Amino acid sequence: MATTTHPAARSGGMRLHVQRFGTFLSNMVLPNIGAFIAWGLITALFIETGWITLIGDALGYEGGYGFVEELGAWGSGAEGTGIVGPMITYLLPLLIGYTGGRMMYDDNLRGGVVGAIATIGAITGADVPMFLGAMVMGPLAGWSMKKLDALWAHKIRPGFEMLVNNFSAGIWGGFLAVVGFVIAGPFVQAFSDLASNVVDVLVDNGLLPLTSIFIEPAKVLFLNNAINQGILTPLGTTEAAEVGQSILFLLEANPGPGLGLLLAFALFGRGVAKASAPGAILIQFVGGIHEIYFPYVLAKPKLIVAVILGGMAGIATNLVFGSGLRSPASPGSIIAVWAASPPSSLLGVTASVLIAAGVTFVVAAFLLKLDKDDDGDLTAATAAMEANKGKKSSVSSALTGAGTGRSEGPIRSIVFACDAGMGSSAMGASVLRKKVHGAGFDDVTVVNKAISNLTDDYDLVVTHEDLTDRAEKKTGSAVHVSVSDFMSSPRYDEIVEMLKRTNAAPTAEEATAAAAPDGAAVPGREATAPAAAGGLSRLADDGDDGTDVLAVESIVLGGSATTRDEAITEAGELLVAADAVDASYVRAMHERETSVSTYMGNRLALPHGTNEAKPAIRRTAISFVRYADGIDWNGKEVFFVIGIAGAGDDHLKLLGRIAEVFVDPEQVARLEAAQSPADVLAVLGSLQPA
Repeated sequence: MATTTHPAARSGGMRLHVQRFGTFLSNMVLPNIGAFIAWGLITALFIETGWITLIGDALGYEGGYGFVEELGAWGSGAEGTGIVGPMITYLLPLLIGYTGGRMMYDDNLRGGVVGAIATIGAITGADVPMFLGAMVMGPLAGWSMKKLDALWAHKIRPGFEMLVNNFSAGIWGGFLAVVGFVIAGPFVQAFSDLASNVVDVLVDNGLLPLTSIFIEPAKVLFLNNAINQGILTPLGTTEAAEVGQSILFLLEANPGPGLGLLLAFALFGRGVAKASAPGAILIQFVGGIHEIYFPYVLAKPKLIVAVILGGMAGIATNLVFGSGLRSPASPGSIIAVWAASPPSSLLGVTASVLIAAGVTFVVAAFLLKLDKDDDGDLTAATAAMEANKGKKSSVSSALTGAGTGRSEGPIRSIVFACDAGMGSSAMGASVLRKKVHGAGFDDVTVVNKAISNLTDDYDLVVTHEDLTDRAEKKTGSAVHVSVSDFMSSPRYDEIVEMLKRTNAAPTAEEATAAAAPDGAAVPGREATAPAAAGGLSRLADDGDDGTDVLAVESIVLGGSATTRDEAITEAGELLVAADAVDASYVRAMHERETSVSTYMGNRLALPHGTNEAKPAIRRTAISFVRYADGIDWNGKEVFFVIGIAGAGDDHLKLLGRIAEVFVDPEQVARLEAAQSPADVLAVLGSLQPA
């Protein structure tokens, strides 16, 4: 079957790579933000135009500022006797290089030390603050030192370890310092000059505000770290060292657009969005956590226009006032912004925040008033925001509470719904059921169904974020929770927390019973026979007709596919070869993927056919394919692909076992290390039905 790679998959993969790169850069900078703040405060206080001199002149002080002059090293840069120049020239880049080297050597101090040695070469090889050079030389040194150490690991004679380790680090660090001096320093100098010229052209032609067209959407997609830490912070620091401040620090960190958007929702929004906006304002504007307003934009994407225009207005205001910051404002709190503002820029910076907030507020309020619909699904938008971020947001509960809109009334029935009701929903229901019952809520039922078979008699409905709208039409009175990760979604834990609030807390005896292992005797409950006694010890002979559900021939440990669609075809053709499905079922597997992703989480994808394709299934069967290099699955990395064909409900117990495997890191490690199909069967077959 001919396959194609969908543009969505490619763009998602590119976004994921940029996001990871930005996170990598920020992981070098953010641990050292305290040093940036210290440098910014010392600069703001002690340089010639700093606060001490400004206040002294205002009070008519006519004495000398000798001590202050020494600390500020007026006009003397790195060679001065003060600390402003040496801090930005040496301290900050060395900290970044050390952190990067340590990161790449699995938090090993040797990587950090060699990273710092390599960075000093880059620092002395150019006349600009060497932040970019530190971001290159530090990680390179840590990674290469790790590889070198691996060459003679466990081969050093006892008693010589310290000698070898110290000399190897010294020799390799010295070599990299020379490389940094000869290559990295001049290269970064040239790049900085080029980038500065581009910024100068934008400023001279009044085009700098247009950068908001790219920066504001990038923030919502969590690509801001790559822009901020990779470009704006290094260039801004260089400019601040030369002229005392930089507007570049405010291109992304200005809290005004987020403030204006949240104010618009607080005054003109509806439902959960309106109720949560005031609290979000405090978190965003004072706390500096900008991601709190991202779900509001994701819920109503047209509001991106409001934050773009607000960002442009803020930049234009700073250009008019000639204002900027001395150092990065991280987090992007108004407190951090004011602390990093030089005295001469305080008015302009404040005006830029207020004007950016005002423009965003007016535009957002206008768009909200025009919109006759509700304010979108903030829960689903928050889930999308967390998917973009790649992990649970620490502030998402401020938007949606426990992740749902329900605040009262017990929840007795939960349904996990998907398009076909045979694969992803069964997997998700198995994981969620274990969490719910494990918390002591044995009276809460957790089942899975196809969306087409839903009835409006469930208390809570869980769906993939792409299917929530369809499920809401079938079950309008239920609470709806959207997930993007079926195996390890943070929404599952939030559902359990919600049950603790809405349902009667389990008694001590019930909690003990829920926590006890299967088959164990606990007070007040009869011991049950171990599942293995009457259950299945392997996947063979699980089918209704006695055939293997997972045949040895359906297990491939070295998949040949390189794209998502090729992987679906490979898994599907194994089912065809096993005489479990007709060839048309493979096409239905591709159709299913176009409606909603079958990515389960924990590096697992579970492709299966649509509900309409069930007549093409001859018997229940699954296939197993492992990919050593991983597959880009709509921006998610997948190493295991399990094709599913469920003739009835007999495959659900298998999905429960698969779910139990993939939430257990030890079992996943066994699958990664499997050398034969028998090893795979030993892992999957050792579990009991969920």
